[in-house]
Amino acid sequence: MKDTQIKKLIVAEKKRQLKVINLIASENYVSKDVLEALGSELTNKYAEGYPGKRYYGGNEIVDRIESLCQERALALFKLDPKEWHVNVQPLSGSPANLAVYTALLSSPKGNATPAKIMGMSLDHGGHLTHGHKVSATGKFWQQVPYGLDATTEVINYDQLRELAMNGKPAILVAGYTAYPRIIDWAKMREIADAGGALLMVDMSHVAGLIAGEAYPSPFPYADIVTTTTHKTLRGPRSALIFVRKDARELDKKIDKAVFPGLQGGPHENQIAAVAVALKEAATPAFKKYAHQVVKNAAVLSGELHKRGWRLISAGTDSHLILMDTWNGGKKNEKGAGGVSGKEASDRLEKAGIIVNKNAIPFDTRPPADPSGIRLGSAAETTRGRKEKDFKVIADRIDKILRKV
Repeated sequence: MKDTQIKKLIVAEKKRQLKVINLIASENYVSKDVLEALGSELTNKYAEGYPGKRYYGGNEIVDRIESLCQERALALFKLDPKEWHVNVQPLSGSPANLAVYTALLSSPKGNATPAKIMGMSLDHGGHLTHGHKVSATGKFWQQVPYGLDATTEVINYDQLRELAMNGKPAILVAGYTAYPRIIDWAKMREIADAGGALLMVDMSHVAGLIAGEAYPSPFPYADIVTTTTHKTLRGPRSALIFVRKDARELDKKIDKAVFPGLQGGPHENQIAAVAVALKEAATPAFKKYAHQVVKNAAVLSGELHKRGWRLISAGTDSHLILMDTWNGGKKNEKGAGGVSGKEASDRLEKAGIIVNKNAIPFDTRPPADPSGIRLGSAAETTRGRKEKDFKVIADRIDKILRKV
């Protein structure tokens, strides 16, 4: 690379990644093949439209690439092309979710009441794009927020059903950014039906676990499934929208919302990289990886619990752990506890362990310095770490936060 400034920064970032323990739940490490596709000549092609229906010439090759990506996405999740459609053009997860709402929810005009999105509150584990007020999704539409049971810190499906029946949302969103437990997709379907809502699943965090059969699939129950591709699926930064085909023609509406509604030409290099990752995820090795991710998270969770740290919902069923650093440590005789999420994140980073500060359910601290941290096992599992390694990591986290 002739640009020495950028080259030095890229090299510096590569060195940073190599020397740290990465417990960011939404990060992973892609293969060299994925990187090769991302940096390929496909970057040069502008391909507004869809395969066979482009607005520019010279699309014979990229049409084949995009169609192949669609085929691989459906095959990976064992979906019949006659029953499901997938759009592979969304640039990221947030635009994918916005496209779904744009396609299927009425836009408020004048003083008209906006359509309702029923999504989990941000501080209980939901995502900004599930209708939170600071997101465009909360500015254009109205959120019917739901949360976790105050005692168990898991979803109370009876309470959720009552809220849906009273709130009458147009879309019920299931799938979260900081919820460590398995979601009962069948009950979510029942609740959506009871409230007269479409069921949209955002499986961004657990897509790779679902592909590897280490987490239940939402596809038998959902109308729409969105996902990023860079978390447990171990692909590039991108997103997919799966849509059930039926008389409602939701698939056609969502395609129109992606293009020309919200985006111009798709990033075909990105789509090719997704296709590569999808092929990798269809292998026996990836299935083994997905199960190891869950095993490693369980060990990390158990070891932290042994050392007196309070974990939201008392553990995990996935790759993700939400740890209460502010209240959890106080209950242990060995340490003072009372470490804020920001301080915990900063201390760990100085010691070479990367996490993110995170709100916990019913958090009394501000979002900029919440009561907890979020941990994930996917990235370090990609690096080959096993249960014994995560025992060591748990011990290091405990000592760093207690300043032992």
